[in-house]
Amino acid sequence: MTAPLLVDRSTRLRMVFTGDKAKEALGGLLTNDVVAMRAGSGLRAAALTPKGRVIALTRVFDRRSDVLVDADPAAADGFAAMIRKFVNPRLAKYAVVTEQTGCIGLYGDDAATTIARVLGADAAGIEDLAPLGGRSFGDGDTAAYVVRSTDLSLPGFDLIASRARIDELSNALRNAGAEDASPEAVRTMRIEAGLPEYGTEMDIETIPQEAVLDDFGAIAFDKGCYTGQEVVARIHFRGHVNRQLRWLTSPTMLVVGAKVLDAEGKEVGDVRSSALSPVRGPLAIAMVRREVEPGSTVGVVWEGATVAARVERLGSTPPAILKG
Repeated sequence: MTAPLLVDRSTRLRMVFTGDKAKEALGGLLTNDVVAMRAGSGLRAAALTPKGRVIALTRVFDRRSDVLVDADPAAADGFAAMIRKFVNPRLAKYAVVTEQTGCIGLYGDDAATTIARVLGADAAGIEDLAPLGGRSFGDGDTAAYVVRSTDLSLPGFDLIASRARIDELSNALRNAGAEDASPEAVRTMRIEAGLPEYGTEMDIETIPQEAVLDDFGAIAFDKGCYTGQEVVARIHFRGHVNRQLRWLTSPTMLVVGAKVLDAEGKEVGDVRSSALSPVRGPLAIAMVRREVEPGSTVGVVWEGATVAARVERLGSTPPAILKG
């Protein structure tokens, strides 16, 4: 059996929110129904500008005693600034705890049993967690919050705890057989999963539906008002976006920044990220025009080279592999 992979995720932004109005305050800023969350549950949600552009894609965890929000490192400053601007600390206290805490992930078929062995816990209590659901193990300085992660293509869990505790757990997981995942392996698994990363496939100019965040369950179209809702609702109920993130499969690895051309040679997009998947071969995520339908073949051009690539819908279904 392949050893589970240990992933250092401590560079992600982490903020905690407390008080009776904590979820209500977040609910007015995020695209998903934070207010309806129950203890132990988690969800994805985007924070938007008033014009409906993405500031951050967050994970929100109801830990009963507080609400923990994390996000990609590139979104940290923008999200924290939004919170400082719009959340009244007298109604909902908040704090950035990125430096005081850490986050590691363990991914692979044996992840739950390995984590349980290290924590001295029942593996079933970890295996039974719903996607993005979490549970606390231990007390005080030894406490660790374990979350079922859906960020990468392998099944796995993230552990969030104090910096000292994360260091202890990292060493214990290595001693239990876990192997450190390289940044390249982590990038490949994220691209295989199709989850957009802030600062890579999307930025402050991106509309949520362009990054298919609705397909990743990050938008509730029946919730109350939030910043940027009018734009998101108008697109969902009465319109469409002009471009969307798509997978590209190809015979050879594509270059980030390469231009995507349609059958007539017209530029219709660009490659945002690229990896060599051990399972699916060369795989990339590109932003392409809406009229370029999944299943079509495009040309990808960089430095005089032209490679044929197949366009696939980004989401939970693995893309087909284009044979060269």
